[in-house]
Amino acid sequence: MSLENLSLKKGEIAFLWFNSFSGVAIRTPSKTLVFDPAEVEPETFKKVDAVLITHDHFDHLDESIVRDIHKRTRCLVIADLTSAKKLRNAVASDKLREVRAGSELKIDNVAVRAEGFKHPAATPVSFLVTTEDGVKIYHTGDTLPFPEMKGIGEKSPPDIVFCTVGAPAPGASPKTGVEIVKMVKPKVAVPYHAPRADSTRFAELLSKEAPQVRCMIIRQGESYKYP
Repeated sequence: MSLENLSLKKGEIAFLWFNSFSGVAIRTPSKTLVFDPAEVEPETFKKVDAVLITHDHFDHLDESIVRDIHKRTRCLVIADLTSAKKLRNAVASDKLREVRAGSELKIDNVAVRAEGFKHPAATPVSFLVTTEDGVKIYHTGDTLPFPEMKGIGEKSPPDIVFCTVGAPAPGASPKTGVEIVKMVKPKVAVPYHAPRADSTRFAELLSKEAPQVRCMIIRQGESYKYP
């Protein structure tokens, strides 16, 4: 379970789904980003430039895992306000970035923008990442659809979106996943944070309601490339 040995050309990314929730590692030609590391061995990630946390629920934030990754790699940690407070004793202060919807920052030539979130957590955020080659990736955590997603679809439609399509995210289903896709207008949709049956149902609905969008059903622990 690694992205380390993959060779990437300009305009390519590689990604890996490492738990049954929204845990995703993404590699661009120059950077490695890890989203919501929980229920994973920290040693899985050998080189990390940034860890990004959407919110503080147990399936998205494990302080000990973040501490270990940061200690080994000295990576940047980008987190919502509540998660950042919990991480103050785990991450060096000069490497911890608190974000809310609308916050923007750069990891060298990779841009990160925090977007909104609809979920019963204190201060959750989703993340829109633009790679050094202009590839846009929208990591939605386990949010439900929210109105501002339409603006993303109009102004910065992602190349690829990761969207929850089922349990244990409250209210999430294959149908809500399709609603997210229809609003943000990606080229590729990747269902996660759900049993495989829900991902399959999502693919079926998507083929009918947004046939122009390619669906990638992925397996935990396997690496994939885009495009």
